[in-house]
Amino acid sequence: MWRFILIGIFIISCLLTPALAAGPFEVRLPAPGQPLDPNALTVVGQPQEYVLESGENLLDIARHHGLGYLELGTIYRHWDPFLPPPGAQIIIPTTWIVPSTPKHQIIVNTGEMRLYFFTDNFTKVITYPIGMGVLDFKTPTGVFKVVDKRTNPTWHIPKSLQAKYGAASMPPGPDNPLGEYKLTLSWGDYGIHGTHMPWGVGRLVSHGCTRMYPEHIKKLFPLVKVGTSVEYIYEPVMIGFKHGRIYLSVSQDYYHRIPDMLTYTLQRLEKNQLLGEVDLTKLVKAVEESWGIPVDITRFPGGMASQAD
Repeated sequence: MWRFILIGIFIISCLLTPALAAGPFEVRLPAPGQPLDPNALTVVGQPQEYVLESGENLLDIARHHGLGYLELGTIYRHWDPFLPPPGAQIIIPTTWIVPSTPKHQIIVNTGEMRLYFFTDNFTKVITYPIGMGVLDFKTPTGVFKVVDKRTNPTWHIPKSLQAKYGAASMPPGPDNPLGEYKLTLSWGDYGIHGTHMPWGVGRLVSHGCTRMYPEHIKKLFPLVKVGTSVEYIYEPVMIGFKHGRIYLSVSQDYYHRIPDMLTYTLQRLEKNQLLGEVDLTKLVKAVEESWGIPVDITRFPGGMASQAD
């Protein structure tokens, strides 16, 4: 019974707690053809320390800091998310590695459950957590365009769910899973939208659509024009750069697409001519933990070899 009470309290608090946007951050993408560019800056944000108070829960804390649940829950998975220990000091992992070679203004990386919106000719980025398709209805990869923008959208219910809801469509309202804003993509009736269940952001929850916190989609919606290109990628291994050093973040393999994460990570670093620049012990630890947090894996104290000379 207590769990249902706590869930009810959490639902109410979700409606009242604002989600903090991440950015805009300044970025410097690596120069084309220069994987060892010491001037690149693709690691953004800063981790924060936080002391848990009595009555708080990890889902609320994640949302308040602009994180999807699993970005925090994965690190503290040994705790009951509704009853974390009061007084414990935790790290809020509000730091991310930006895609290094974006060709489209919006990149949705389902491999880490985050959306990246680039502005000012790819010199700034805003990033938000997302919820995405369950295993039976995976969110796809590919390049799409925003073909429509709607406030208070009607949900056209997929045929597979019409019997469950007893209707072919659902009008705007508190029960509509699309929330108050929707960016429709050139992929059927699917898109990027809000949600009436904020606790699903940072989880596998949808039938393929991309869900965002209501506060986040409200901020993103007016910035995106019809015709904007959106690329969906699945990349749980992100490689980034900051102050001439190499960073690695490894997320869980949510869609079970990578047979061996360590082998895959090594191959990615080798392909980018970075394998000889990294500390293998730190690399292996990052893969084993798969917390999705950027970790400095630079081999040389002075930075990349090009700087250490």
